Amino acid sequence: MAERYSSFEEGGTRWLWQRITAAFLVVVLAFHFFLLHFVNHAYEVSFMASSIRMDNLLYYSLMILFLVTATFHGVNGVFNALVNQGLTGRRKRAVKYVLVAASVLLIVQGVRTANAWAGISLF
Repeated sequence: MAERYSSFEEGGTRWLWQRITAAFLVVVLAFHFFLLHFVNHAYEVSFMASSIRMDNLLYYSLMILFLVTATFHGVNGVFNALVNQGLTGRRKRAVKYVLVAASVLLIVQGVRTANAWAGISLF
């Protein structure tokens, strides 16, 4: 009988969050494609139109949630793929911290970009 192998810790929540974020991303991507490829066509999308959409608090919040969710989902998937390839010990810990730092930088820059589009100035 084949053994079950997974890089996710038994009883851990990362496995569950990977599935939840995947489901959320499918829904948000469907919304994105509908809005930006069927309602508005690619040649109609401009910085000004994006700025107008980002003025809507619901749309802005959805895009921030999309950014955080996609970042977690991607980084968690990459980390677990590396663990599945045999990453252990000190290298595993180093990769984890590098991925966390990259995630924080990506989210900070994404929020800064969203704020610029929405016309939000924190300073």
